[in-house]
Amino acid sequence: MNASETKLQPIIEGTKQYVVPLFQRSYSWDKKEWEILWNDLIELSEMENPRDHFIGSIVTMPTTSVPEGVAKYLLIDGQQRLSTIFILLTLLRDQLTKIQQNELAEEINNTLLVNPYKKESDHYKLLPTQVDRASFKKLIDSEPILPEDKVTEAYKYFERKVKQSNIDCQTLQKVISSYLSVVSIVLDPEDNPHLVFESLNAKGRPLTQSDLIRNYFFMRIHINDQENVYSDYWKPMQEGLGDNLTEFIRHYLMRTGSKVKQSDVYLSLKELVGQEDALNHLKNLSRFAEYYQKLLCPDNETNLGVRKALQRINRIEVTTAYPFLLNCYDDYAQTKISDDDFIEILKVIENFMIRRFVCNVPTNQLNKIFPPLYTSINNKETGSFVDKLKGILQSKGYPKDSEFKARLQDSNLYGTGDRARKTKIILESIEESYNHKEQVPFEELTIEHVMPQTLTEWWQDHLGDDWGIIHDLHLHTLGNLTLTAYNPELSNDDFENKRIRFTESHLELNKYFVDKLSWNKEDILSRANFLAEKALEVWPYFGDKNYEYNGHADVTGTTPQALWILGQKFSVNSWRDVLEQTTNTIAELEPDKFEQLIQQFPRFIGRDKKKFRAIRELKNGAFIEINLSAQVIQKFCFQAIEAIELTTDEWQVETIE
Repeated sequence: MNASETKLQPIIEGTKQYVVPLFQRSYSWDKKEWEILWNDLIELSEMENPRDHFIGSIVTMPTTSVPEGVAKYLLIDGQQRLSTIFILLTLLRDQLTKIQQNELAEEINNTLLVNPYKKESDHYKLLPTQVDRASFKKLIDSEPILPEDKVTEAYKYFERKVKQSNIDCQTLQKVISSYLSVVSIVLDPEDNPHLVFESLNAKGRPLTQSDLIRNYFFMRIHINDQENVYSDYWKPMQEGLGDNLTEFIRHYLMRTGSKVKQSDVYLSLKELVGQEDALNHLKNLSRFAEYYQKLLCPDNETNLGVRKALQRINRIEVTTAYPFLLNCYDDYAQTKISDDDFIEILKVIENFMIRRFVCNVPTNQLNKIFPPLYTSINNKETGSFVDKLKGILQSKGYPKDSEFKARLQDSNLYGTGDRARKTKIILESIEESYNHKEQVPFEELTIEHVMPQTLTEWWQDHLGDDWGIIHDLHLHTLGNLTLTAYNPELSNDDFENKRIRFTESHLELNKYFVDKLSWNKEDILSRANFLAEKALEVWPYFGDKNYEYNGHADVTGTTPQALWILGQKFSVNSWRDVLEQTTNTIAELEPDKFEQLIQQFPRFIGRDKKKFRAIRELKNGAFIEINLSAQVIQKFCFQAIEAIELTTDEWQVETIE
């Protein structure tokens, strides 16, 4: 057996072929694995001086080849990642061909994908299992692809990602060729590949990064001290953090401003310790682990004010801020900052994150904002720590009052994932802002839709002719949401019966309904404006200047000239054109999420044209309703692009009066 670390390109280049054995499973990577690889490649492509990125091991064994054939290797382990790299390289070749960069496209094809002077099966550098072979060959040969399987799904996934990111294909090809590294393990022909495969995929858990780090530390600590050092420092960390230990060490390493990938934790810590005293580093790590335990479980914090602030930010998931907060916790523990200052720091982070969530600001920049933040604050000469923190964050995508208020009123706050949890915090915080001496406990309360999620005939009559449009656009917005312990009892009841329940509530949020006799579109918008004003008091703007935001101005009477989506410009002449182009783009980029939009907005999009008043047919055969006002189209488009996780910065309309 021969093992060596090498770049990916030498593994592929040359006249050779990797054959996946029959005992291997077929290609099975899915969106989760594709997304991890894609994000790693994007991060590497954005670095000025990217470091090598380790993607795992590739285990091969030479196999007998006929004299005229290519050198063949059984691919014992690593077929999933290697197959994915081949699929991605095929896509890059095809994209480069489309933009007439034929020389580079041919280079990728002839050096990385095929053996150009070989025929039949020997032509291909990779031969997957028989299940995947036909689809894979068609991709390599640029032929029409077969009905979808995992291979073609992967190709289409990366095709959408390339379109969404507008990344330069040549840059991406360079990253794959020059910065992806593997451990290449070449077995002896006498080894039993079946036994090797079974041992590589044994049921025993593989070593984690923290396991490697523990071994690294204790190899550098004198044997006579190891037992005491383990009991005093490592064991409390391991027991206190459990499966979070590796992630803690990553955040610990990032607190100085570094960016550390999950796969690079061990190597990064080795670089940090170097030739220095390992025990001192372990003691420091142990001290910060105590802070991290309090970040994860605020009940361990003795200061009531700090504990409550930590509990709040934990509910909105601020793990990207942990590298920064570790430093702040250390200053607090050593009395360099007061408990009031630490609480204020936590409130500033909450304010920053809540406003960005409501305004749909991309989260992918947070891991670039927080790690260097502590150093940036300390490099500023004047001002308190908190003031300098606010000054820096206000320039990092921090929404102004007018934008925050507008998005609070028309965003779909309630939804899947963490949206409902964050929306409940917003409603709870507004309720708490009334400062009752006897607060109602929130644990048993749930979010209630005043206009229900399923409309009865009573509600349809009450809302009027446009009940469907009103329901689709306003159901999950702030104005239609409240808190109650009577969710099952209220259900789809008519408003009069709901109002009676609300008037019996001890919540200030529900006293709003006491004098209300109706609940229609205007009522929802009026309450949304009222609650948005309260939210501005809860999370006040902490910047120096508060410019106006015009992104949600009334567009009635305007004429669109151009639509920008992900940096691509589309010519449009009407708001109906904007609607059609937006939905066509969503269908192309995110077909699965397009189907979810059909479920979420059945009065706007569907496959049965008889359900609509006036229609346009989309490229995928679905239909959209176009008998809509400019303002309604704009609001729908905002909610639709938000639903597929694009931001308002990535969808812009140029208009004239």
